[in-house]
Formats: sequence, C-alpha cells, structure tokens
Amino acid sequence: MKILVCISHVPDTTSKINFTEGDTQFDTNGVQFVINPNDEFGLTRAMWFKEKQGASVHVVNVGGPETEPTLRKALAIGADEAIRVNTPATDGFSVAKQLAQVVKEGGYDLVIAGRESIDYNGGMVPGMLAKITGAHFVNTCISLEVEGTEVTAIREIDGGKETLKTSLPLVVGGQKGLVEESDLRIPNMRGIMQARSKPLHVKEPAEASAETSVSKFEKPAPKGDVKLVDNVDDLVNLLHNEAKVI
Repeated sequence: MKILVCISHVPDTTSKINFTEGDTQFDTNGVQFVINPNDEFGLTRAMWFKEKQGASVHVVNVGGPETEPTLRKALAIGADEAIRVNTPATDGFSVAKQLAQVVKEGGYDLVIAGRESIDYNGGMVPGMLAKITGAHFVNTCISLEVEGTEVTAIREIDGGKETLKTSLPLVVGGQKGLVEESDLRIPNMRGIMQARSKPLHVKEPAEASAETSVSKFEKPAPKGDVKLVDNVDDLVNLLHNEAKVI
C-alpha cells in the first residue's frame, strides 16, 4: 500500500502573530513553524501502517523552500520520501489541484490529510482532493483500519460517531483520534540523521488558478477591562444596574 500524507507548514500556536503590508500579508519574522497537528495525527497513523503492514509512506507539502525543515521533521519521524510542490499555498482550491497532480503521478492508494490546518482553518482541501482524484472520502476521521483494499473508518458526527465501510483509493480528513496524543512521535537522533539522506523531491506546480484572495487580516479585538467583586450583593448590584441583565 502506498500512502501519501499531506503536511501543512503552520505557525506554532505559541507564536505571536502580526501582519504587514496594510494587514494583507502574514509576518513570518520570529515565528516558529511546525507540522499541522491534524496532519501529525495522520502521519503517526501512516507510520503504524508502515510498521504493521509494510506500507510505504510519502509526505507532501505545497510551498516554498521555507517549508523543507517541516518536511525533514516528517522524514525524521519515519516517512520514506518527501515531495515539495514549488508554489505558494494561495488558497484551498489551488492546493488541492497541486496535491491531486502528485496523487495521480504517484499512484497512491491512501491519502491522509488533516481535516483542516490551524492557520486558516478552511477545511476544504481533503474534500476537493477526493473529488478531483475520484477517490472515496471520509472526513473528521478518528479511526482507520485497512485490510487489503477494504477500509473501516470511524468519523465524528454531531452527537456521536459513525462507522463506515469503503475501499481504496481513499482520501481521509483526519484529526485527533486517529492516534492518541501520547502516541505522537518525537524525532530521535537516529531518525534525524537518516532524514538527511532520504529523498526530498521538488516538483514544479501544475497549472492551477486561485479562486479566492485575501483582502485583509484582522486580529480579534482586545479583551475589555474586568471588575472583580468579592461578595454577592455587589455582584447582584452590577448585574442589575450596570449590565442590566437582571
């Protein structure tokens, strides 16, 4: 089984976010980038298939040279090869088009992507990718088992879980639950050394146009001042006379 894991290069959630060029461009200065958490769950599950079933695992990212350290980390975790499509990730549709070209050229049986990235939270790419490639699709996936070409998947739905039976080829929009947080892998020294010699292929982009564009970024408004009260009478008075909610 050939598995392709889609890797997004995203800011660490502890990084301070700023914008430039009239709030139209993300300022990357001083920002630490990591593997998108939803993708990391998918990569760890792919490593299980590699170790238990002998699957080959490739990782792919759409982006410039600045994303290669993130791909190298995925290689250090255990992926066999990495692919970088040499074009900026401008919007969900253009990214899906680039990934579809990689899927078609590589003949992958299973594609695991995060259900969304934590930077833009669009949640569009896995579904678009499945449509373009003609593969089956399971989103918000929290469990995945493959036997031959038959697949059993569990996904989260409103108020519960749904168990699905499908077959390869398949695109999965994964999230926490594919593996537990305690199962996520930290690259060790051996993995880091091996990653240096593993192939990282740079592919020129397929022809694709962005269907959306960013007009402006805006930070959430700062939190207002708060009043601290130490007795119930003062609280009731404020709620009645100032907030006017009782």
